[in-house]
Amino acid sequence: MSDRMELLESALDTLPDGVAVFGAAGEVVLWNHAAEAITGYASMEILRRPIPGILEALLIARPRFMEMRRPAGAVVRVRHKLGHEVPVMARSLVLRDGLGERIGMAAMFHPAEGLDALPFGEAGEGAETAVSQAELDDRMNSEFDDFLRGGLPFGVLWITVDQAEGLRRTHGAAACTAMLAKVERALRTGLRPAEEIGRWGEDEFLVIARERTAEMLAAHAQTLAGLARTADFRWWGDRVTLTVSIGAAQAESGRDTELAPLLERARKALIASLREGGNRITCAGGGQGCLPS
Repeated sequence: MSDRMELLESALDTLPDGVAVFGAAGEVVLWNHAAEAITGYASMEILRRPIPGILEALLIARPRFMEMRRPAGAVVRVRHKLGHEVPVMARSLVLRDGLGERIGMAAMFHPAEGLDALPFGEAGEGAETAVSQAELDDRMNSEFDDFLRGGLPFGVLWITVDQAEGLRRTHGAAACTAMLAKVERALRTGLRPAEEIGRWGEDEFLVIARERTAEMLAAHAQTLAGLARTADFRWWGDRVTLTVSIGAAQAESGRDTELAPLLERARKALIASLREGGNRITCAGGGQGCLPS
């Protein structure tokens, strides 16, 4: 039985949708990787405990699902661990044993902002990015100057979508543009209040981050990579599984006096991620799991 459960959990961890399974007493017995990425709550914080009140919206339509064969979906808002609200499309159902006795519940959910607003995946309103590269460059220079004056910590995450080039080649530029807009919306849900993201080049994004250490920056990158994987992108009926590669660089007091070398370290870290096959994070600056600089 334990082997079967392990196989089931491994399979559910590959899904882009968040999956939560609750026992008869309401305790969480399964919480997959996508659920962690969407809500910010790690499984160790959730398992064998009642679902936190700020996530109860996942089960808000629970009475409607008691006798329905096919669970419907509803857009609800859950509060992320960082404090901001995340609109999600959630559907849940009652779990019963062979005798019809209720033994628990299950919920599946994904960010509502990731839904295709139009049939066949047309880009739709709001597909353009909110921050241009020029605007992001101005803000980055301004905040790096603040760092030099002893202000807040400063780091950058250079992100590319691994499937962008192939999607443009097989489905065209419009599909790639719509996909990048969807990924950006997914990434924005994981940003801190003082952070910013914008397009950086044709298929890339740059995040201005405020983590205090390179290790914390790498952990933040892991969260954003998980959110990118939850972006449910479809184009003319084809569902495209998305992953990102990330290069991270953290500014160090007394060492980083110019922005350009820091960006170059992030770019080299991104290239290293791509050379390893993509779908990974590389941080520049030393430390465990980082490139020497």
